[in-house]
Order: sequence, then structure tokens, then C-alpha cells
Amino acid sequence: MALDFKDLGSGSTEIRIQKLKELNEKAALGGGLDAIDRQHERNKLTARERIALLVDEDSFQEVGKFITSESSSILGDGIVTGFGTVDGKRVGIYSQDFTVMGGSLGIQHAKKICFIQDSCIKSGIPLIGINDSGGARIQEGVVGLGGYADIFYRNVKASGVIPQLSAIMGPCAGGAVYSPALTDFIFMVRGTSFMFLTGPDVIKEVLNEEVTFEELGGAVTHNQKSGVAHMVAKNEVEAIHQIKRILSYIPSNNMEDPPFLPTNDEPTRREESLANVIPDDPNKPYDMRDVINAVIDRDSFYEIQPLFAPNLLIGFARLNGHAIGIVANQPRDLAGCLDINGSLKGARFIRFCDAFNIPIVTFQDVPGFLPGTNQEWLGIIKHGAKLLYAYCEATVPKLCVTTRKSYGGAYCVMSSRQVGSDWNLAWATGEIAVMGSKGAVKIIRRKDLAAIGKNDKKLAEATAKFEQEYKSELLHPYLAAKVGYIDDVIDPRDTRPKLISGLELLKNKVESRPRRKHGNIPL
Repeated sequence: MALDFKDLGSGSTEIRIQKLKELNEKAALGGGLDAIDRQHERNKLTARERIALLVDEDSFQEVGKFITSESSSILGDGIVTGFGTVDGKRVGIYSQDFTVMGGSLGIQHAKKICFIQDSCIKSGIPLIGINDSGGARIQEGVVGLGGYADIFYRNVKASGVIPQLSAIMGPCAGGAVYSPALTDFIFMVRGTSFMFLTGPDVIKEVLNEEVTFEELGGAVTHNQKSGVAHMVAKNEVEAIHQIKRILSYIPSNNMEDPPFLPTNDEPTRREESLANVIPDDPNKPYDMRDVINAVIDRDSFYEIQPLFAPNLLIGFARLNGHAIGIVANQPRDLAGCLDINGSLKGARFIRFCDAFNIPIVTFQDVPGFLPGTNQEWLGIIKHGAKLLYAYCEATVPKLCVTTRKSYGGAYCVMSSRQVGSDWNLAWATGEIAVMGSKGAVKIIRRKDLAAIGKNDKKLAEATAKFEQEYKSELLHPYLAAKVGYIDDVIDPRDTRPKLISGLELLKNKVESRPRRKHGNIPL
């Protein structure tokens, strides 16, 4: 399938048009029919098939089709690049072609990616990268590595300016992994996509540690353990559907508002199920997804990173047609405590929403930060501060609903009034305090309990009495409301209309900050 440049400039107009047709057909075959068959045998689509599934019919305009390199005279140099629309939204796309030298990256290959990146930045449109590559093209030496660096530089330049989405549809190894890591969301496919810096063979040789490709850098590994990826799909078709769905919630660039989608769901709808969602037993969990789905426009919640740090939920949804970002403690996992992974997950998502003008709605039920030596030694102070920093830094409308527990430092971090939240509500079941009753009584009633001695029955009775007194006096939302930290204490059933009202109030919010080059987030 190599390009022969002989006689391309001779002949009549009809002959030249015929030659163009033949070249287009040749380019469409990439590495050839045999290579395409091998791609399909691996349960993988070709670069062009992926683009065709992603974009609206007949909307793709390819650029760089006739580019070749010294190491490969095949048209396109192992990557398909261009522009199209996804449900009417203009996007830039590059899709690596594994049928051409394993999709390896050489200098021309990299230049094509850089052109799409630059064009997307100038035009203010999202960039979608479909990765399926064996890595740097060894035949081209260091220039391939320089090509990676050119791409990384543009990833950073585009960050917070245009949305950047990465689909891992095959191998992505070595330096290649850093471009997806610099983008906003990463999509992976079970069984066929892999990401790692060093492969199993190198790990075996250097560390004498045996690990499979899937265990080391498969879709589940990066969605559940490392948190590198955001979504896992059962096949490539599902992954492309996930990309299309996420695009429906986000604007094309940082100067636009998020997309509005009219809804038939009444803004004044009261949700009766919320009256009984909080268990009477304060130690009994419930699923915060039930709360979220009852409040938002029906069937609009698109959860992000569902397998990683499940104690904190994040995702996109709509309220009265308006796109919002949701951050929520999940009482079903770690009792909703904040830990390192949850803090990182929440902070990155909040910063994305803030960069792209997406209001943030927080559902709070948090007893504190997860205790333990493991968390402390791994840096929960520093990593928890990232979540705090993200909330403080965000200038988009921030709304918060306290459903049940809101204790100690975690109260401060989870979108409290003091870190800039604009609209703070608490359910009547809310418990806003320094700590829960058990811990508080042991401290503030320590002398009284010590005076009882070792009489277990009397000690239990006194403890229960003191805990009830603490709950009655302090473990409710009204003290916070009294001093203005809570704007309203509400019936849980009124949450939807109250949030919609707050969102409407804040739709033209403008908040200025001191001029600076950038802050210094505790990385």
C-alpha cells in the first residue's frame, strides 16, 4: 500500500481525477486488507471505523491524508486526522491506525496530531484522541520522542481551554501514556486496551515480578485501582457511545456555557421517596445515588469513575435542562469518609467543571476523613488539601445539600459556606457538628464518666443520657442556620425545586479573584 509518486502530475483532468480516486481508496486501506483482518480478529475496529461510529454521518473532513514519512511511505503515516461533528457539536479527532507499523509514532505522525491540537485550540472545539499504538517508531530514533514532547506541550496548552478526551483502543505504552494522562477524561475497553510505562517483560527482567498485560495496565486496573482512567466499556462501540454522551454535558470551550437540553421533568416536582431515604439509625448506610436520581432531571445522571474511590460519587447531570457537575459522599462505602483516592477524584472533577463553566452541586453526608496510619503516611493531609483547594478555587455556582452527617474538617472541605459555596441547604435530618455524639461525649463528659467508676450498667446509662443530650442540643442543622452557614433547612422532598431556584439565582454569577499567574495547588 506504499505510495508511488511517479506520473501523478501527468495526464488529462479525467486521468488526474481517477488517480485521486485511486489514492483515496489506497489511503482508506491503511496497512492493507490483511492487516485490517488481523485488527478485526483482535476484536478491534480500524481507525476509520472508529471515527465513522463517533461522528455524524458525512461530517468528517480528513486532513493530512497524503502525508508520508521516510520510514513509511504508506499514506497518512499510521494516523487518521480531521474534523467532524458529534450530535452537531464540532470536534477535532485523531485516530491511530494500528494496521500501519503498529500505529507507531514518527515525526510526521506526531505533526499530524499537533496540527489537530493547534486547530482545536484556535477554533475552540473539543479534541478527541483515539490511541492504538505500539509506541515510538524505533526507525526514526529521537525525533519520535521529540514528537511526543510536542504533543504533551499542546495538551498542557489546551488544558482548561478546550475539553480533551482520550480513548484507549489498544496498547498505549511508554511515553505515549502521558498525553492521555494530561487530558480530561480517559475511556478504556475491557480486554483490548492497555496503558503502562514499562511492560510485563521489562518488569519480569528487572524485578523478577510476573504480571499479565491485563493485571498491569488493563481497563479494570486503571478504572478501579490506579484511577488513571475514568470509564470502562465492554467493547469499542460502547466506549464511543460513552464519549458521545459526555460531550452532551460539556461546552466546546472555556468561553461557552454548558449545553442546555429542554426537559419535561417539572422544576417544582416534589420527590416523596426522599422523606424516608435517611435511616433512623445514624450508623445505617443508604445509597446516595437514590438521592441524586430523585432530584435531577430523570435519567440524566452520568456517573464518572464509578469503580474508583466509590466513597465519593462524581458525575454529570441536568437540573431543569441545565448541565451540572455532581460531587457526593457515598454512605455505602467507608461510611462516606473522605480518603486519599476520593479527594483526588473529587478535586480533579471540580477543577474540570470550574474550567468549563459547569455549576457544581454537592450532596454532603460525611463523618470525617478516613483515619489510620496508612492514610496518614501516604499523605491524606496533602491530598485532602487538594479537594479543599479545588472547592476554594472554583468560581462557578456552587450549591450544597447536607442530607445527614457533616462533621469536623470534612464539613469545611465539602463545599461549606466558608470555602465559597453560594447556596447551602440542609435537610431536617442534617447533623452539622464538630463530631458525632459518641466521640463528643467521651471528650466533653470525660470527668463525669470517670466519676461513675467501673459500674458497667451505670456507665452505659450515663453515656446514653449524655449522647442524647448532645444530639438534642448540637446534632442538628439549626445552629449552622442560626449563624448563616446554612441558607435554609428544608423538607427533603423539596430538594429539587430548591436547587433549581438556587441555580436560577446564580446563573449570572461573577466572582473575581486577585490577579496571579497561577496558584500552587499542593501536588
